[in-house]
Amino acid sequence: MALTDEAILRIKEMILGGQLKPGDRLPREADLAETLGLSRNSLREAVRALALINILDVRQGDGTYVTSLDPHLLLDTLTFVVDFHRDDSVLDFLRVRRILEPAAAAMAAQLVTPEQVRQMQEVVDASRLDATPEDLLTSDIEFHRLVSSASGNSVLASLIEGLSGPTNRARVWRGRTQAGAQERTVREHQAILDALAAGEPDLAHAAMVSHVAGVEAWLRLVR
Repeated sequence: MALTDEAILRIKEMILGGQLKPGDRLPREADLAETLGLSRNSLREAVRALALINILDVRQGDGTYVTSLDPHLLLDTLTFVVDFHRDDSVLDFLRVRRILEPAAAAMAAQLVTPEQVRQMQEVVDASRLDATPEDLLTSDIEFHRLVSSASGNSVLASLIEGLSGPTNRARVWRGRTQAGAQERTVREHQAILDALAAGEPDLAHAAMVSHVAGVEAWLRLVR
């Protein structure tokens, strides 16, 4: 294992083990290097790498701190990757959505509250078939956000939200060019919601797979 990788692993172990908590300031570089049995150069590179992915926050003149470890903060790096690949890898993002969103729907079916069901139903009902594809996309994004939020897993919800952006253009394109696409989206959303309201994880999972896979299958045909 490279020395920098070992340093990253040791700092990670300190965070996971509770020796370093969110908001804690790291010991002085010399002291931490001695504690971990590492060179100061290796430690410095590890800190730089962990700062790049928002695990550590280096404050000039003040020290280095463990971040809040909030999922949204930790996923900023993912957002950059998503934006960078936005035009080239939409099918790859849809494949990942097809893995994550059904899992979120299944979890949501076990945890969803009546209030969350009501909010989702309002979104579905507001998806007027005479609306523009852009307006329907707004409702689509909100529906998926509500489902992933109802999963009770903030990291999963943040991942799904971050992965949604690169597929938006394809979803609008589909709405404008594929006959019946808008009606199909509303119908599929309702099927997902019915499974959630009934507390049926397997049905919710299957309905979400069908929904996301439909966009993916269409895009394969028209690319």
